[in-house]
Amino acid sequence: MNHCILMGEIVEVPQLRYTSDNQTPIAEFKIKIAGLRPEDSPSQFKAVGWGNLAQTIQSASYAPGDRVVLEGRLTMKTVDRSEGFREKQAEITVQRVHRMSDMQSMTMAEAAPIADSSSGAAAASSAPAAAPSAPPASQPANTPDYDEIPF
Repeated sequence: MNHCILMGEIVEVPQLRYTSDNQTPIAEFKIKIAGLRPEDSPSQFKAVGWGNLAQTIQSASYAPGDRVVLEGRLTMKTVDRSEGFREKQAEITVQRVHRMSDMQSMTMAEAAPIADSSSGAAAASSAPAAAPSAPPASQPANTPDYDEIPF
């Protein structure tokens, strides 16, 4: 199974084109992924969306600088370079695109509690459970408490 999720920044405006045989839309753009460490340089990947997703990518007006999360399949393509050698490049075939600004507003909305003025008990019952208490001070933190084993 090949499924990956990449978070990055769009580098160039998505270009929409069509296949020659059945006019299937294809959207292509580059995405920049930050390095794992601060001293690592960012990586660039080509992203390709097909069909209805390609048209959605084009109509959603994605622009350079937009932060996105891409879900899809990662593939390696061999490209002939003008210098006379072949190079392998990573490419993601996109299945879903999520704009980071939309995701942040969505998670903030989901995290906000819903006030229910009709019943105070209903609001109290939906409150999160209290965090587990710390081990007793007389017992060191790294030794297990065998009384807490659930069998």
